[in-house]
Amino acid sequence: MKTDRPAAVIERLSAFLNTPLDTLMQQRLAADSRQHALQLFKKTAANVPAYRQFLQDQGTDPDRIADFEDFAMLPLMDKANYMQKYPLPARCQGGQLSACDRLAVSSGSTGISTFWPRAMTDELDIALRFEQVFRHSFRADRSDTLAVVCFPLGNWVGGVFTTSCCWHLAQKGYPLTVATPGNKPDEILRVVRELGPYFEQTVLLGYPPFVKDVIDAGSAQGIDWPIYKIKFVFAGEVYSEEWRSLMLQRVGSTAPCHDSASLYGTADGGVLGNETPLSVAIRRWLAEHPAVARELFGESRLPTLVQYDPCSRYFELIDGATLAVTGDNGVPLIRYHIADRGGLISHADLLAFLKTRGLPALKDEGFPLPFVWVFGRADFTVSFYGANIYPENVVVGLEQAELTPWVSGKFVMEVKNDRDGAEFLAVAVELLPRVAADTDTEAAIAASIRNQLLRLNSEFANYVPPAKQMPRIELRPFGDPDYFPVGVKHRYTRRNAT
Repeated sequence: MKTDRPAAVIERLSAFLNTPLDTLMQQRLAADSRQHALQLFKKTAANVPAYRQFLQDQGTDPDRIADFEDFAMLPLMDKANYMQKYPLPARCQGGQLSACDRLAVSSGSTGISTFWPRAMTDELDIALRFEQVFRHSFRADRSDTLAVVCFPLGNWVGGVFTTSCCWHLAQKGYPLTVATPGNKPDEILRVVRELGPYFEQTVLLGYPPFVKDVIDAGSAQGIDWPIYKIKFVFAGEVYSEEWRSLMLQRVGSTAPCHDSASLYGTADGGVLGNETPLSVAIRRWLAEHPAVARELFGESRLPTLVQYDPCSRYFELIDGATLAVTGDNGVPLIRYHIADRGGLISHADLLAFLKTRGLPALKDEGFPLPFVWVFGRADFTVSFYGANIYPENVVVGLEQAELTPWVSGKFVMEVKNDRDGAEFLAVAVELLPRVAADTDTEAAIAASIRNQLLRLNSEFANYVPPAKQMPRIELRPFGDPDYFPVGVKHRYTRRNAT
């Protein structure tokens, strides 16, 4: 028996349940996040066998790490040099897997499942991110709310983690009831139909393309989405502001900055940051001002932009391009190189930057937390005449209002060669159910994608010859097994096609 565990759980849980969000966040804003990260390092070096061995293998003496300048010189850990090198129990506190009371799995790019242990108390920090969204975006502290978890359940990290955090909010006193149909569209629609009328609002939490399929399927079945006052929590993929507008339009929302929020999370680190009404308003303005967005982000695509709590997850920018994070968890992370492309900026610096470029004054109802931005996976791009073509650019072309009655929003882009060996940009596009392909639709889609690429992607506009800028469109039926198999995480690119 671990006789000390009940007291530790009660202390942590009591602090979360009995302390208002504003008070908790004010305490964190007053704390020194760098010292917090340094103290976590010292605790991990003392109590986690794998991390002590990692430091020894890297030639680092933990006793010589005295201040944050020393901390910033610690070796970066990553999946290859740490997660895959040292046994799972050795990566946990005290070298004991039983220090964690739950396990989840994720499937990486290799398709091999990875186990991620954590304790219930590890979820409380993450529950604060959900609390920010449910309170400041959805006003769920004052409205009876049905939360419908649409992520895969079982052992999969997204659904289980989301469900636990929503339960914690209900236990804190939020008038929140959690339904867990998982990624089963028919069951989700049944939950909404039968339970939604008993609540003032319904929140759907899931992977963006999947939730869109649910909304489209419900509309086809005659569901009147606006009567349920739908809100969205998304995770797992970057999406455009046109896509957000489309989704909110289909459920009758007129408050884009308050009715949806995206979470930035990883299986190993949990939820690292979340959209706020302020970050959504900024991102929507940047979507209308692509030159300012390129100046800020350094790329011709719009990243996810979220705010984060540096006392929960401390970010560093590595070589000016990729992110590392420090945070406590079932497996503590110290300068863990998640290798996501992105950037960091303080709350004050971002607002000052945007003010000088014409952003109107915005009402900030949240906390003055710093911002992190994250691009989609770099390996989802294709190179065409030396221009990097991003899915984030193409998707905007498909999400124009005149096209949304025809297409689902899913596509696969490839660079192919014709019979003469000349390259062309090919885009396979999924049609909505019961929509038939025709040449007029193909032409309209091609023109829309080209126009948005020219507007958003300066490389495309300058590198690709005008005669090659029009993509070739191939319309595919909904759920096409070759390009859009149902139930499989979608990939937006194919390479080495001939």
